[in-house]
Amino acid sequence: MATKSISSNPPPLELMEVSKTFHQGESRVDALRGVSLKANHAEFLAIMGASGSGKSTLLHAIAGLTDIDGGQILIEGENLAKLSDAKLTKFRRNRIGLVFQAFNLIPTLTAEANVLLPAVGRAGIEARITELFDKLGLAARRKHKPDALSGGEQQRVAIARALICDPALLLLDEPTGSLDSVAGQELCRILKELSETAQRTIVVVTHEPAVAQWADRVIVLRDGKLVDDFPTADLEDARDLSQRYQTALEAPLATER
Repeated sequence: MATKSISSNPPPLELMEVSKTFHQGESRVDALRGVSLKANHAEFLAIMGASGSGKSTLLHAIAGLTDIDGGQILIEGENLAKLSDAKLTKFRRNRIGLVFQAFNLIPTLTAEANVLLPAVGRAGIEARITELFDKLGLAARRKHKPDALSGGEQQRVAIARALICDPALLLLDEPTGSLDSVAGQELCRILKELSETAQRTIVVVTHEPAVAQWADRVIVLRDGKLVDDFPTADLEDARDLSQRYQTALEAPLATER
């Protein structure tokens, strides 16, 4: 396994006591309750939790797509809450790569054109796109439209698009949800390689232990609270990870933090 570099710069991601509440009529849902965590340079994090645990809300908050009610979200030391809408949009485009479960590729554009969308007008982008397509195993698929690509290939095109502007963070929401098990594990291998050899900081939301085991650390959310944070190196396999995850979900509330 490659040795990860240590940077003296601010961490790519730091959350301090992040809270978010949704109001539905007279009902109140505390989606996030005082979540604090930090991702280091080139670290691969998996966020797990049952439906309604707040994991997707947390990912969208990190991406600057959901405003938070309290706390701070810092990306490379930049407090997202202090950015104007225009500056946040620019910051998100340049420093945050986000891959949705649905891929969100434009069907009338080729793979290459889809990837280039966030980088229109940038100098030297041709070398960058060639590097990404080579690294992601898509060199022969640049001129194909999405309907001519497999699900795994579409997902990799979406990842290339998220990486084209060289972001500080790569965020993925249930990246294997639309893939079969073989394609899903291949995607996990690619993400691990991006973290280790390309020094990418990656945060993945998933409910699958077989995906989370590829990460360096697993964050478990329960009812909007962070209830466990553990390294995968301590575990033998996905079964061990699943047991640790279930223990965190079933532990008495008094043990939560």
